[in-house]
Amino acid sequence: MSIKYFLLKEIEQALEFLLVEVLDFIQFLKAKYLEEKIEISILSESSLEKDWLKPEEDEAWQDL
Repeated sequence: MSIKYFLLKEIEQALEFLLVEVLDFIQFLKAKYLEEKIEISILSESSLEKDWLKPEEDEAWQDL
């Protein structure tokens, strides 16, 4: 059985005030994941920038 199945079973039996907390926690985790993903992208941008700005890169992508 999948984790989603067990979560749904628990949600079906949970009291309303707990569901509010669960929803809040899931939204927090999604925001945290998105924030980390954005942060990694920003951090990698500076290291990749030196390659992106090479004339060879411009030439390779000019047909697109």
